[in-house]
Amino acid sequence: MKKIGTKKLETERLILRKSTLEDAGSMFKNWGSDPLVTRYVTWKTHETIEDSLEYLKYIQKEYQEGNTYHWLIVLKENNTPIGTIDVVRILTDGVVEIGYNIGSLWWGKGYTTEAFKKVIEFLFNEVDVDTICARHLVENPASGKVMQKAGLKLEGILRQREICNYTNTLMDVAYYSILKDEYKNKKTSN
Repeated sequence: MKKIGTKKLETERLILRKSTLEDAGSMFKNWGSDPLVTRYVTWKTHETIEDSLEYLKYIQKEYQEGNTYHWLIVLKENNTPIGTIDVVRILTDGVVEIGYNIGSLWWGKGYTTEAFKKVIEFLFNEVDVDTICARHLVENPASGKVMQKAGLKLEGILRQREICNYTNTLMDVAYYSILKDEYKNKKTSN
């Protein structure tokens, strides 16, 4: 696995770029303070713009390390930040876990899948990872659909594995993954 860090990526409709402190207002307004978005994530709903700013300060420090992969998802058409996608964990050398969130105003438009596919391409082709995985609470099946559309396969469900921020109860978690060989074989067969 190469230590490349976050590089700017582009898709047909999106720019995936490093976040800056100036993005705090957009983050707070567009997804950080949205309880629909934060219902199934591991972090708490941002109550003030300061919460978003503190998070972005943390990410700025992570960028300095060089082995961080954290992108802001920005609409090309109007330069609006609508969410994030990042490597939330490097499990072992060559195995990474992806996490993402997008403002509820932009749900159902394919933006998250589009961003995820681009990140998968980058991680396999440039960073040289072997396995990409992701997980979601089973009560959030829309996230599982994003994973499937991006090419990941369901590995299994772990029972009562994570506490849900919204209900403060233990919930089942679905795990997905895609292997580099699967990705490469799918690309050559298309």
